Formats: sequence, structure tokens, C-alpha cells
Amino acid sequence: MQVKKILVTDDDVAVVTSLKLLFKQAGYKVFSASEPDSAKEILEETNVDAVILDMNFSRSTDGQEGLLFLKDIKQSYPEIPVVLITAWGSIQLAVEGMKAGASDFIAKPWNNKCLVDTIKLAISLAEKRTLSPANRRQLERNLKIDNIVGQSPELIEVLNTVGRICETDAPVLICGESGTGKELIAEAIHKNSHRKNNPFVKVNLGGISSSLFESEMFGHVKGAFTDAGTNRVGRFELADQGTIFLDEIGDLDLNSQVKLLRVLQDRQFEVLGSSKTKSVNVRVISATNRRLKEMVENKEFREDLFYRINLISINLPSLRERSSDIPLLINYFVNNLKRMYKRDSIVVNPSAVEWLQSLPWPGNIRELRNLVERTILVTTNDLLEVSDFNDQYDSLPGKKESKNLPTVGSMTLEEMEESMIRKTLKSHGSNISKVAVLLGLSRSALYRRMEKYGIKG
Repeated sequence: MQVKKILVTDDDVAVVTSLKLLFKQAGYKVFSASEPDSAKEILEETNVDAVILDMNFSRSTDGQEGLLFLKDIKQSYPEIPVVLITAWGSIQLAVEGMKAGASDFIAKPWNNKCLVDTIKLAISLAEKRTLSPANRRQLERNLKIDNIVGQSPELIEVLNTVGRICETDAPVLICGESGTGKELIAEAIHKNSHRKNNPFVKVNLGGISSSLFESEMFGHVKGAFTDAGTNRVGRFELADQGTIFLDEIGDLDLNSQVKLLRVLQDRQFEVLGSSKTKSVNVRVISATNRRLKEMVENKEFREDLFYRINLISINLPSLRERSSDIPLLINYFVNNLKRMYKRDSIVVNPSAVEWLQSLPWPGNIRELRNLVERTILVTTNDLLEVSDFNDQYDSLPGKKESKNLPTVGSMTLEEMEESMIRKTLKSHGSNISKVAVLLGLSRSALYRRMEKYGIKG
């Protein structure tokens, strides 16, 4: 295996000496330069695999010389990853560097392992960008993606990205509308990584209040606050050696964003109520249905956190953008639901599939699945027609009154359950035994639900 070459550019002799020793011990060949001109000569003469660049040279305390040199490197050698080193107080300068094309940034004083891992990751990602895209069949030979349905070009592009980055530890930001399958993509990245036998911890940040954030994420010791009756292990510690999935990260308040940034930056945290620092090794995958760039511009989301979670970005297409996958999705859902509800003879009329394919689907895949399940539950026919689906589609909240709205609300589980019971009773003349079988309930369970919703038999 060819030895990787690194160029360290810094005018501090102690820093250069320290980094040369660190990376030589890690198996790299290290070149060094004390200022941009000598660094340019090395870049011209040697095929380096990565550059470590300190943003602050002594003759340019504002970091502008480092920033200009970074832009010069990316213009002349766009394929070479550049990792920035900057003081914690100059993080905004590192953010400017990320905008200019840097691969990542590390704050001083750095953690040696974290820095080595960052360079390894930057080189690995740079090499993987040159890989040729694969088709669905090729991807299935190498990836576990059985539960991700579709073969549209838009989806294949996403799966190719998953294939390129799954074996790295790169932080990933998955963006897309609600119902597009962000969690499925996060799980696919984890299941195909070297962390696959370790925990995959899901956290819905939208459901955690600011006051509980530290306790939920980092844990607490008994007595840390009034209701802390026992010790609690936080989500990051639970995910150690595995992957943590931070869903709805755009809902996180600014105060909590600062606390999250620290653990992502240093891989360290303190349990609430304890002064002991713990280290953690996790891969971070975040997801949002919000426009984080606009939130950054509006000062609603920290720019430094945005770049910390966004080393790799995956944009999931809406169902409208991949409508060619709708027939495959319908077939997948129907086959699963037939087994679930013991209705093996159900078939969807091709004309119904074509009609479903023509709908806008503001709720994306989740909405499509819910509609297919509702239709199977309340329809007694084995051949599902356009009319069967249309009845359920029109009964969705807002469909009749506001069909042209870009978004649509969702029924709660209880509302959906009540609706299904009422429709099934109406369709079968209140035959309790038959309705119970169709809904997969016992007679007593059905009676309890009817009483709960005030439904008379």
C-alpha cells in the first residue's frame, strides 16, 4: 500500500515538529513549510494527498493570509483536501475556510487521534469521489439496501453516495421533506459501515426541550437536579463505537446547539452533575426537513455547527421527483400488508397504480404507505380499484377542501384507528366478528376501542 503524503504549513516550529512526529508515527510521509511560497513549491514538485493548514501566520494575525492561500490551493489543486487548524476563538475564520473549499477544521488545542482520523477521512473521501457510479443491481451486490425501494435515477444517485461514504466516519447531513425516508438512509449508512455491529441510537431532537437536552444527550448523575433519582446514561454514551442519528436537528435551539457543537468538535462531554470528562467515539448522522442554510442566514442555526455536521450532504428527492418508483413502492407495501393482515389474494388494478402515480403526494412515501394500508383495511374486495383508493384519499384531512395546498396534515394514530373502525363497521353491517378479523383485533379489543371512540355497534 502506497504511503500517503501530507503537507503541513505553519510558521510555528513547535507545531510543525509536533505534527511531523504525530503523522510519521501514524504511517504518513510528512512535508512541511513555514509560509505559502515554500508550500507552493512543494505542491508543484510532490503529489501530496492532503494539506494541513494553520490559518494564522505571525505576519497576518487576522488569518487572511491563510485564507488567501487556501483559495489558491483549491484553485490550483481542487482535488487535494485541506484541513484547517485554528484557535477556538477564531472558529468563524475556519467557517470562512469551509466556504472556500476546506474539507474540515480542527480547533487548538487539538486531540491527536481526532486530527489523525480527520486527515484519514479527508483522504479517503477524496479518493472515493473518483469512483464510477453503479446501477441498482451493482449496488445490491455490495450494500444491504433491501428495504430501500426504487430504481429511479434520483434514488440511485443517493444510494451511490451511501456506497461511497458508508465505510468512512464522515458526519452526514440528510435533507429532505417529511416522509422521504431520511431515517432509512441513515440506517443504511450504519448497516453498511464498520460500525454495523455496534449501536445505532436514534434521537428526535425536536422532542427534547432545552432544559432536558444535557440530561438526554450526556446523561446525569443521581441528585444532579430535583427529579434525578438515579444515574442516567446519555444518548452519546449509549452510541459509543456506533452511530448516533440526530433527527430534526433544525429544531434544536441555539443554546443546545452550542453544547452539541462541543461534543462533535472534541468528542468529549461531561455528565450533568459530574465534573469528570468522558470521551466518546461515534459517527454522527443528522437529518432535517428544514432549510438550514436559510436558518444560518437568519441567525437561527449556528454556522460553525452547520459545517461540522455537513461534511457530506445527501438530499433526498421527494416522491414527486421520483414518481417512476411509485409502482415499485405500491407493490412493496401491498406484499408486506398482505402478510400482516392475512389477505394473500389482494391485487391492485394497473389502472389504480397509474392513478396513484398521477397524484402529488405532499406527504411523500409515508403518505403513500398510509393510503395503501388504509385502503386494504377498509376494503373487502381482493381487486383494489381506483375508487377504493379514491375513497381513502378523499378522506385524508384537507384533501377535499384544499387539494391544491403544497402541504397536508396527517391524522393521528387514534383518528386513523377510529376512522378505520367506523368505515369497516359501515361496510359490513356492524358484523362485529367479521370486522374484528379484518382489523386484526379480538372481539373484546374491538369493543374496547368502540367504547373509547363512542361508536355504537
